[in-house]
Amino acid sequence: MQNLVYYLPLFGVLGLLYVVWKSAWVASQDAGTDKMKKIAGHIAEGAMAFLKAEYKVLIIFVICVAALLAFTANSETSSPLVGVSFILGAFSSALAGFIGMRVATKANVRTTNAARTSLGKALEVAFTGGSVMGMGVVGIGVLGLSILFIIYAKMYGVDSQASLNQVITIITGFSFGASSIALFARVGGGIYTKAADVGADLVGKVEAGIPEDHPLNPATIADNVGDNVGDVAGMGADLFESYVGSIVGTMVLGAAFMVPGFVDNFEGLSAVLLPLALAGVGIVMSFLGTFFVKVREGGDPQKALNTGEIVSSVIMIAASWFIIKWMLPNEWWFKDPLYTWADPEKGTLYTSTGVFFATVIGLVAGVVIGLITEHYTGMGKKPVNSIVRQSSTGAATNIIAGLGVGMMSTMWPIIIIAVSIIGAFSFGGLYGIAIAAVGMLSNLGIQLAVDAYGPISDNAGGIAEMSELPKEVRSRTDKLDAVGNTTAAIGKGFAIASAALTALALFGAFMTTAHLSTIDVSKANVMAGLFIGGMLPFVFSALAMGAVGRAAMSMIEEVRRQFNDIPTLKAALAAMKRNGDKEVKDWSAEDQKIFHEADGKAEYGKCVEISTQAALRQMIVPGLMAVIVPVVIAFLPGFGVEALGGMLAGVTVSGVLMAIFQSNAGGAWDNAKKSFEEGVNINGQMFYKKSEPHKAAVVGDTVGDPFKDTSGPSLNILLKLMSVVALVIAPLLVPSSETTAQLPKELPAVTAEAPVEAEKPADNTAVMK
Repeated sequence: MQNLVYYLPLFGVLGLLYVVWKSAWVASQDAGTDKMKKIAGHIAEGAMAFLKAEYKVLIIFVICVAALLAFTANSETSSPLVGVSFILGAFSSALAGFIGMRVATKANVRTTNAARTSLGKALEVAFTGGSVMGMGVVGIGVLGLSILFIIYAKMYGVDSQASLNQVITIITGFSFGASSIALFARVGGGIYTKAADVGADLVGKVEAGIPEDHPLNPATIADNVGDNVGDVAGMGADLFESYVGSIVGTMVLGAAFMVPGFVDNFEGLSAVLLPLALAGVGIVMSFLGTFFVKVREGGDPQKALNTGEIVSSVIMIAASWFIIKWMLPNEWWFKDPLYTWADPEKGTLYTSTGVFFATVIGLVAGVVIGLITEHYTGMGKKPVNSIVRQSSTGAATNIIAGLGVGMMSTMWPIIIIAVSIIGAFSFGGLYGIAIAAVGMLSNLGIQLAVDAYGPISDNAGGIAEMSELPKEVRSRTDKLDAVGNTTAAIGKGFAIASAALTALALFGAFMTTAHLSTIDVSKANVMAGLFIGGMLPFVFSALAMGAVGRAAMSMIEEVRRQFNDIPTLKAALAAMKRNGDKEVKDWSAEDQKIFHEADGKAEYGKCVEISTQAALRQMIVPGLMAVIVPVVIAFLPGFGVEALGGMLAGVTVSGVLMAIFQSNAGGAWDNAKKSFEEGVNINGQMFYKKSEPHKAAVVGDTVGDPFKDTSGPSLNILLKLMSVVALVIAPLLVPSSETTAQLPKELPAVTAEAPVEAEKPADNTAVMK
């Protein structure tokens, strides 16, 4: 193994040292006035209370699944330790969410206070808070996987392909654990945040006519808590799972190259260790990229964030060239059982240069899909403007326009993904597709930092509004928040693209582990599996949407009750209606007194409790469906392992399309609504907030909220989790007579017990040129 594998955990440690350093820096910043601290305290308290309640529920699930995995593990191809790996993966995912949530709820109020002095300082605090989340995710991922590989390699050995496959099969439990927690975090967080958001918007903005994040709105604290629960902890768990899944899938496929004739400096392990090495170096490149995110007063925060990402990506591409050239042989022949060989005698020619190009394809595809997503969801862009125009004729036409934009937005991302698959495959086969997913996620540290920056800035604006800070402060936080909406849209596009490639990598790993050379769509059981897989994203989305709808109804009823039953709130709302758009300081002395007496009278805690309980109750069924269905399909008479492969293909295609459609439609509706805040020109007439077209846009945005923040993002995890479950149970689906073979029966396996003579290479022997 040489010594490389022992250095890999150090990259993870580096990421975690950054987390400790920057967390302390954020905590040392001034949190502002007592009122700001009090509001931020409510948000932090609600966020941590939700996480604790969620983790209490998930502990039971984790223990049960880990015990089941350990009990059913095939001793020849796996081990009961797969249950331990599952627990560690679940713990790591939960820890990543906890770290992100903790620092985000500290950074929000400090961003608000920094905005009292300058835009540049506010950006620095918000981005630093986000970078803690990003570096925490990649640090934990690399540290966990590399340490498990070292431990299991010592226990079982990696001197033969059989023992190496056993080690990696045990490690797949880590990915399974991460995926399970990610799905619950995404679904639960999405239900939480959208229940609060819908309640705050419909009753607060539409019915009562008060601004967003106004302190009189009882749901506003729950809404700000939801930003952290859904967009920080949820997004972090989502991309942590993609990160780990892409590495594990590539390791599984790389193990196939460990055959006589594949000569490297790592005892045949270079293709297995390469994804870990790229991920480790990506931590360093993300770290360097953070130093380029700076903006001056009056500057554009978007350019600053883009500069950091571009610098990180460029130096990562350069570093990838040297790492791949150093680790892999220049070229080698390999008879891959999963597709036709270029040469009947030698197999297919692989090159290290081809693997490099596959890596670059993944990295570039992620950036391009992000830009396409920004086009369909960005303010001022043609798709969003089309929704704005159709808002003038009511909510119905607004919704129709949004649905059309969402559907059309699937075309170019799917074409990019398709071209990337063909390109990566032509350069490196299935291993090329898997390494493309690793390349896309290699600089995840800074990508996730930019994503997490968004909800921190959103919270900062809410705290500025509730604290009644001067207009120039809210103007600065609004500028950061507007950029945050764009980065959130780009981040969702990136997450979907990475999910697609990761799912394909895991699919290839499943076929290899299950000894499937082909999956014949003309077979009845495969076609049945394909249809069931295509149906699952729709059922999953329906469950998530229904959960948001039911939770939002409870929230709306509670907000209405407080507006009607709390006298001081009712009187303050009446005073606000009497004074219209006047500043509070311009009101009469009596109205000012009524307004200030209502301060703090809203019962925020009850709204937080409604969101928490609804999210915990409603996340169970969608989460369990993702775990149970693949197992049922695999073992149900008449279906079996090929039907499971068909189901994975169906859920991947349908899930990616649904995720793009829902995320982009929701994002476009959101920014169509926000366009009215600065005023829009429709047929020569200007319309602003509180106008009839704005009210129609608010309805459209409310419809889109669960699209973009609950069901859409959760589908990313659904298709990856199902692939991971299939990969974990694959050894149980292989007949006992085949457990000693690492390839299909028609191809002889290369094992330590059956050495291959040099003059007569076996069918899957790699021949070094």
